[in-house]
Amino acid sequence: MKVPITRDGYESLKREREYLLNIKRPKIIKAIEEARGHGDLSENAEYDAAKEEYQFLQKKIAEIEEMIKNSEIIDVKRSGFTTIEFGCVVTLLNLDTDEEVVYTVVGPYESDIEQAKISITSPLGRALMGKSVGDEVVFSAPGGQRTYEVIKIDSVA
Repeated sequence: MKVPITRDGYESLKREREYLLNIKRPKIIKAIEEARGHGDLSENAEYDAAKEEYQFLQKKIAEIEEMIKNSEIIDVKRSGFTTIEFGCVVTLLNLDTDEEVVYTVVGPYESDIEQAKISITSPLGRALMGKSVGDEVVFSAPGGQRTYEVIKIDSVA
């Protein structure tokens, strides 16, 4: 099954993969070679740490390659959103706290709550899909049930 991703999200995955392959991996390989030069490998903590870091890096690269392979780039509309859909920016009013929040609705590979990017597969993301300005959105969050009102739907900046 293909996973939706924005073009920016896809390019970001590719950049991360290239960085890990072309910058990070050569540094780790060099550290392994230097540690190997320090003699007995059975008692060489530097060697063990570098080998472990290399194995972790290889796993991370494989995960990113799998994400890239399973991604389907969705070109985001630039305007005209009347309902919440993939790629839009939504302003919500928390009806419990009167706090406004703004999120971009993205795929699971690029969701990042610190950057206000929520996945369409998250509880809030699923609850938002298809809603319009003025609609109430009720969903279950880890901290309990939340209620938002959709204030505004925009295109990506």
